[in-house]
Amino acid sequence: MGNEIPAKGPFVQFDFEVSFTHGGRLEGQRFRLKEDGWEAGESQLAELLVRELQLQSVREVRIFNTETLRENDAEVEDAERRSSGMPASIIDLSHTIAHGMETYPGFPAPQVSDYLSHEASKGRYAPGVTFNIGRIEMVANSGTSIDSPAHRYAGGADVAGLPLEVTADLDGVVVRLAGFTGRAVLRQHLEGYRVSNRAVLIETGRGRSWGLHGYFEEHPYLTKDAAAYLRDEGALLVAIDSHNIDDTSDPDRPVHTILLDAGIPIVENLTGTEQLPDEGFRFTAAPMKIQGMSAFPIRAWARITDGAASASRQHS
Repeated sequence: MGNEIPAKGPFVQFDFEVSFTHGGRLEGQRFRLKEDGWEAGESQLAELLVRELQLQSVREVRIFNTETLRENDAEVEDAERRSSGMPASIIDLSHTIAHGMETYPGFPAPQVSDYLSHEASKGRYAPGVTFNIGRIEMVANSGTSIDSPAHRYAGGADVAGLPLEVTADLDGVVVRLAGFTGRAVLRQHLEGYRVSNRAVLIETGRGRSWGLHGYFEEHPYLTKDAAAYLRDEGALLVAIDSHNIDDTSDPDRPVHTILLDAGIPIVENLTGTEQLPDEGFRFTAAPMKIQGMSAFPIRAWARITDGAASASRQHS
């Protein structure tokens, strides 16, 4: 048929979990590796993943939900989805928080346990009916989390006071900087993107190192000038795939100071932005509505919209 899209080289899409000898863990969803002319088994995919991400001190790699795709399958799926009325694709952009894991240098690790286990609940209900009630103790800035103005300013709006208009269903744009040299994200890195009235997601590539030794060291960050630019251009929310949007060696914390003073929420420890188009998606990072919390973990995600563009840079 004349309107068929010819198949290009195949690639493999899969989810993975990597554990390390030092106890950390790295997870990924819908990760893709392109390779022509072979059918990859799980052991081969594990070797390629370790090599591609340059991982070290790996203890175990688990590969699951493996699927072989044509290079243009995403285009075909989008066309079928639009014609059938299926909902848009949802991309998870959050790290998993696990018991005992390091989520920030010097902060206590999350403690996840049972308040009531299935075993302990036996006899409280009908025969064969059990329930689990969990409990967790953790620092609010754990995993993929959002900062409210109260995080920086006493008396500022806390996470319960963050309007949904700046945390949910926002038009989004990805600023792709993976592979850039240095650590500082400058104003010049942002100027080619349309950021007004948008969630601005800064992709440095650091998110792929979550759980690895060195994730918290020499991390990427925004400069004061870059933060002022995002404020002045009217960004609604700013997110980064690093554990801190500021240079942690600078006690002034200028980026938190500028953005939160303007009521612009900050999301840190983002992940998975490589699965997004540069634009053409709606971003959500809404926290639980808890009074007194200046920051809180979130389940950040993006919904791919129809007609997602392949690039968001403005062309003169």
